[in-house]
Amino acid sequence: MLKALGKQIVVLKGLGLILAGYLRLVRFTSRVTYDPPDMPARLHKIGPMVAALWHGQHLMVPYAKPADLPFAVLISRHRDGEINASACRNFGIIPTRGSGGRPDQSERKGGAGGLRSLIRFLSDGISVCMTADVPKVARVAGPGIITLARLSQKPIVPIAVISKRHHIFASWDRATIGLPFSHLVIAMGEPIMVGRNLDDTQLEAVRHELETQLDLLHKQAYQRVGAVDPGFDLRTGQRS
Repeated sequence: MLKALGKQIVVLKGLGLILAGYLRLVRFTSRVTYDPPDMPARLHKIGPMVAALWHGQHLMVPYAKPADLPFAVLISRHRDGEINASACRNFGIIPTRGSGGRPDQSERKGGAGGLRSLIRFLSDGISVCMTADVPKVARVAGPGIITLARLSQKPIVPIAVISKRHHIFASWDRATIGLPFSHLVIAMGEPIMVGRNLDDTQLEAVRHELETQLDLLHKQAYQRVGAVDPGFDLRTGQRS
């Protein structure tokens, strides 16, 4: 059984290397636009941060990292997460395995350990990237990313990475991956600080601000390339 598991991990890591190569091909053949144009310089100026994306863009995470800025990323413990972890390593991004899911599942899914790892990275001057929404609850910012920013006292920076030409997966988050010979838009919102002593009402306001910024970034980025965000109605559908 262990031998079979080892072979499976080797296969998943190999698929991750293929994914990394594909992502490089997409970027090499596509026009890249930063919004704002000096986005890489701004990210450097901010320093260690919590970069936040919607879950449907988890395959596009490597594009959000400036080449010379150290980054770590939280990736699910799910077996298939090894593909994404392998791809991220190939881009110099440090993967840490865990979940940003519901608090009652944090120990089982590794969320508590993942949170501690991310706090250590931030303390060491390494920015971290994680999806703002949690599994099966698309486009609704969860408490995990807010807690991380509050405990670390590092800003949340909303990020969107979209491609005019993309494939949409039949998944709960309508995940996308860019296609070659396209137009990539990499955008950032305004940094959000989470005060250490905020009460529940204030924390909810911060959570809502993060959702609003991420939604607006996606809408504007897709409008810029003349396309429509495939996940624009996910939150409405879940709450209807």
